[in-house]
Amino acid sequence: MFSIQHLNRLRKAELEKIASFFHPQARILEIGAGTGEQALELKKRGFEITAIETAHSNYANDRLFPIIEYDGRHIPIPNGSIDVVFSSNVLEHVADLGLMHSEILRVLKPDGFCIHVLPTHGWRFWTSLTSYPDAFVHIFRFLKKQFFHSSRDAEAFRAWYSCMRYVAGRFTFRRHGERGNVVSEMWLFHPRWWRQNFYENGFTVIHDEPIGLFYTGNMLFGPNLNLGMRRHLATVLGSACHLFKIVPTVRRNSNG
Repeated sequence: MFSIQHLNRLRKAELEKIASFFHPQARILEIGAGTGEQALELKKRGFEITAIETAHSNYANDRLFPIIEYDGRHIPIPNGSIDVVFSSNVLEHVADLGLMHSEILRVLKPDGFCIHVLPTHGWRFWTSLTSYPDAFVHIFRFLKKQFFHSSRDAEAFRAWYSCMRYVAGRFTFRRHGERGNVVSEMWLFHPRWWRQNFYENGFTVIHDEPIGLFYTGNMLFGPNLNLGMRRHLATVLGSACHLFKIVPTVRRNSNG
């Protein structure tokens, strides 16, 4: 089952690679900060970090860091004030990518750059494939819990209803991002698609590489699969995420 704590552990592990791209004393803007786990870790490393997230985020009740709420479209940051724009598993959820890229260009300093981490086509494939076993594992855990814990009729009904909704969701494939469907996301999440999207919106990719951790959207094995094994699996099954370092194609001078 999904766990905020487990997700935070994965994001913290990913940050080990991501942080090496930030220069000392950089002013960083994290877009779609979620719980703020990565923003908190960056602050501990000495970076000046501003984190923004939508008010209706799924992580609104689990925040670990001061976060500025925004409308998901217009970045509440002055022009040319940010050294690095950072996002982790966010851009695929942005409906108007053209506007978001334009806003990022606006807030970047003339010599600024972006680090974007995005799910891969491999993540999409394995997330779809593991939906079935995840459903059966959930049912098994639920039945085991019901066997050892008696509950009142109303509580039992709510528990069964919640279980069936979860299982139904695993048998109903849904897209993860804002474009296409569960099949077309195999292309929309491919690094080649993102390279083209960045280029079409005024950016040049100067470096990209797999993050090097394997996991799926179902979190099937959760913390039972350690980071070492996840790194090994990434070499065989593919990395869940891909890192891009991009810069504005046309650099602005300090006078705009």
